[in-house]
Amino acid sequence: MYDVIIIGGGIAAHTAAIYTSRANLKVLVISASMPLDQLTMTTLVENYPGFSEGVMGPELVLECKKQAQKFGAKYETKFVNSITKSKKSFQIITKEKKYASKTVIICTGASPRLLNIPGEKKYFGKGVSTCATCDAALFKNKSVVIIGGGDTAMEYTLMLSKFTKDITIIHRKNKFRASKAMQDKVLKLENKVKIKWNSVVKEVVGKDNFVNSIKIEDVNKNGKSKISCEGIFLAIGHNPNTESFKNIVQLDSQKYIKTDNSTKTSIPGIFAAGDCQDTKYWQAVTAAATGCMSALEAEKYISDL
Repeated sequence: MYDVIIIGGGIAAHTAAIYTSRANLKVLVISASMPLDQLTMTTLVENYPGFSEGVMGPELVLECKKQAQKFGAKYETKFVNSITKSKKSFQIITKEKKYASKTVIICTGASPRLLNIPGEKKYFGKGVSTCATCDAALFKNKSVVIIGGGDTAMEYTLMLSKFTKDITIIHRKNKFRASKAMQDKVLKLENKVKIKWNSVVKEVVGKDNFVNSIKIEDVNKNGKSKISCEGIFLAIGHNPNTESFKNIVQLDSQKYIKTDNSTKTSIPGIFAAGDCQDTKYWQAVTAAATGCMSALEAEKYISDL
């Protein structure tokens, strides 16, 4: 019987493990065999506090894991299929075995939606990004492309416009679905922003191991063209990794885990932290913060049992 089982392998999970194991609780972290967290798939992270010269994403995640292990947290590599509840504990079920715990913290993150086109994965982190907040400053005085038409695409445009030389927004329809207020702000940047309506991206092209252009196609006329760029930002949403938990905790319409203003889910004793419950920020520092919050909540829950 564990005091806390944490599901996930990103910075939210490791932060929760640091706090709970340091509180002298019996802690197990279960994570999938393939690293799915966005930090591990990121190169240089420049906006995490405490690293004036930046830090590589995988290095930051690994150091957090080592810190948790230093305090006694145990780690196992398994994929969690489901969670069930009994009178006094929770059962965490994997293909190989079952585990029992007094509390559960879900930190399975969210995966950015990809286009699944040639070159996209090859140049991910090498010009292809899903986070303008993270990477905008890396594209100072460069030409970039933003793909999408919702509020996120507009936010990325406004953010990148402070750094980049020029921006091309590619949208598959003839009008944005973003709020009018956001659209108006972007349309005022007409000297810096170009829009390719009714267009889809067909291929990411690179040179010397970095993005240098994309190939697009007009959805109506079937015309094809090529746009030179040094960065591509995907703003087409995220998919929270919550399929395994839909039968025990409440999810919202987008399948994010519903939590209160802390990290409590609809089931007492189950908490959620990081991008699997964050519908707005998707930042390493906010994931770590909710990891801390969930750990403190789990500790209090155990104390109150």
